[in-house]
Amino acid sequence: MGVAVETVSRATLAEWLQRLGDNALILGHRVSEWCGHAPALEEDIALANQALDLIGQCQLWLEYAGEVEGKGRSADDLAYLRDAGAFRNLLLVERPNGDFGQTLMRQFLFDAFHLELMGALKGSTDMRVAEIAAKAEKEVAYHLERSADLVIRLGDGSAESRDRMQKALDLLYPYTGEMFADDDLDRDVAEAGIAPLSSSLKDAWDRTVRDVLAEATLTLPADVWQHGVKGRGGKRGLHSEHLGYILAEMQFLQRAYPGARW
Repeated sequence: MGVAVETVSRATLAEWLQRLGDNALILGHRVSEWCGHAPALEEDIALANQALDLIGQCQLWLEYAGEVEGKGRSADDLAYLRDAGAFRNLLLVERPNGDFGQTLMRQFLFDAFHLELMGALKGSTDMRVAEIAAKAEKEVAYHLERSADLVIRLGDGSAESRDRMQKALDLLYPYTGEMFADDDLDRDVAEAGIAPLSSSLKDAWDRTVRDVLAEATLTLPADVWQHGVKGRGGKRGLHSEHLGYILAEMQFLQRAYPGARW
């Protein structure tokens, strides 16, 4: 275990780790829903591999969260035996897949944030956090490269593909503010040197997003209402109805047959 537990409470660190793990878990599940349904075989395989990357990252974050928490809960327990109100993922990652363009835009907006976060976490005072981030960063860099490339190709493609990508951007952009909304937990973790303040990542995210959208000939929405800010979002356990449907599917087997093992 790293040094972080000496500088913040176990409850604080465990909840922060759950935020990271839950983002990866819920987005990984969403992406996995495309398996067998993607518009091309190459995309089907790529999305399945991306989902596996995210679930692997989730395993590492939630495993550490369970150790820090000290209640004997495993990564599986945290994934399959919590109700929606106990999840700490961003509202953005639980948004429905929609069409392929909407899935790609959601991925791109999150990837641009995720890569900045993993890069910063490599310098964490908690060695376990730094090690997980260093491993995840390589995967996330590929995720961003891929999602950005496809956003550009579709945005600067046909009239229909551009229209779909613009609609996806307009729909999802109002859910990006939560990524950079600091709360007391963020401030406690940042003060301990475990992680940067989320707000400190926004300028780099803005640059990446603006550069890619400009090349994609897409228009960044003007200032719009941002969901999930001021402590009213998924980071604090306040979710949309979509998470309930995700968990009903994802947790069914474990709920129906408690303790089942292959």
